Amino acid sequence: MAIGAFVDGPAGGAGYNGRVTSFVVLSCIVAGSGGILFGYDLGISGGVTSMESFLKKFFPDVYHQMKGDSHVSNYCRFDSELLTVFTSSLYIAGLVATLFASSVTTKYGRRASILIGGSVFIAGSVFGGAAVNVYMLLINRILLGIGLGFTNQSIPLYLSEMAPPQYRGAINNGFELCISIGILIANLINYGVAKIEGGWGWRISLSMAAVPAAFLTIGAIFLPETPSFLIQRDGNIDQAKMMLQRLRGTTGVQKELDDLVTASNISRTIKNPYRNSLKKKYRPQLVIALLIPFFNQVTGINVINFYAPVMFRTIGLKESASLMSAVVTRLCATVANIVAMIVVDRFGRRKLLLVGGVQMILSQFTVGAVLAVKFKDHGVMEKEYAYLVLVIMCVFVAGFAWSWGPLTYLVPTEICPLEIRSAGQSVVIAVIFLVTFVIGQTFLAMLCHLKFATFFLFGGWVCVMTMFVFFFLPETKQLPMEQMEQVWRRHWFWKRIVGGEEEEEAGQTQTAPGSIALSTAPHNN
Repeated sequence: MAIGAFVDGPAGGAGYNGRVTSFVVLSCIVAGSGGILFGYDLGISGGVTSMESFLKKFFPDVYHQMKGDSHVSNYCRFDSELLTVFTSSLYIAGLVATLFASSVTTKYGRRASILIGGSVFIAGSVFGGAAVNVYMLLINRILLGIGLGFTNQSIPLYLSEMAPPQYRGAINNGFELCISIGILIANLINYGVAKIEGGWGWRISLSMAAVPAAFLTIGAIFLPETPSFLIQRDGNIDQAKMMLQRLRGTTGVQKELDDLVTASNISRTIKNPYRNSLKKKYRPQLVIALLIPFFNQVTGINVINFYAPVMFRTIGLKESASLMSAVVTRLCATVANIVAMIVVDRFGRRKLLLVGGVQMILSQFTVGAVLAVKFKDHGVMEKEYAYLVLVIMCVFVAGFAWSWGPLTYLVPTEICPLEIRSAGQSVVIAVIFLVTFVIGQTFLAMLCHLKFATFFLFGGWVCVMTMFVFFFLPETKQLPMEQMEQVWRRHWFWKRIVGGEEEEEAGQTQTAPGSIALSTAPHNN
């Protein structure tokens, strides 16, 4: 019995023809740029909350603690309930929005959700740049959260459905690359505007979020819909076939088209995707859609994403050095994202998750050990050790960026069948937003009370999730999304759960009202 139950799809995607065309590339670049919105927000929020002018205007208590209250522990200088509400309020808004986005994505298409998300994000950035009080900042965060709820729910679906199976991993990973680029851009802008005299540079940081949102919104107007949605919406097989031929650069798309029609027929029998996902036959997908994003967040990565400048200031680096340190860690992550795009369809998902997990375990425990020995409640850490922590953090974010970062968005979208795919992706994004909110609300308090042990806690979670991958996550590289059910029937554990129910429902697609007839044309393979 193979514990991992590797299931490698045949080269070329189980008989599918085609290649990566310029049409696919351009469509996915425009859609994937939505990741820049998420990344920009992650980077900006952490940067502005380490700027003295921003803290002095909106969070004066934190500013006075940071400036040297000798009775406050080094680990507690940024502990503020109001500051964490500012950072994490976005994620509650995103959680609610992504649940609504599922219905919009299913009924009106992936492009509609992308348009809504980009438009709302632009409105939010206006409130941020013009903020004169905390209430305007909170409106900014809530609108950004709604925008991200729609874009993060729909874009990974769009990328997975547009991509050829043999290149789906690389194309979908482009979303995580865009997140990383967004964080990098935000960190560079924060570093630049922090030097502006007069202390208004944070307004530039917050308002510039409108630039990537405008690019995405305008670009989405011209995006084509995915073949899956064209069939699911009105059964227009001819239109879907022409779109597939244009996407794949070949006329021999009948095999893939037939699989899409079959998946659409099954989807039409489902009235409530959320309720249907609770069925036993979808148990593996539900468990993975819940646990993968949960594990993604308990690595501690968003502590680095939106608290990196704050954390580096905590261990003794000055404002400019702390902002530049955040830039350095993000450069490492961006390079690792590119590596992931190159190797994910060659080595598979499991290997990247396992190697990245080991790398993150070692990094978190090492940081905790260094802080335990060299960083006390009072006084400043020696600069050499502060930069050692920076180096270890670079190793950590690189491990995340070629494993759990991109694969959190890829794996759930490719394992969920069409009938629950949109609902499954909403579950993924909702879990990400919920756990990010909890961590955002509690991290500064955890750092204050647990001190260096905070990093041991995150390291322990990475151990748990690495074991989960080893035992329970099968390999899915190059396997067409419409043929993914074979993965569960061959897995040492999941086959015991999904075994009988699929046979009981085997005849439903032939008798379901509104089913689309499969083409009888020969396959042009």
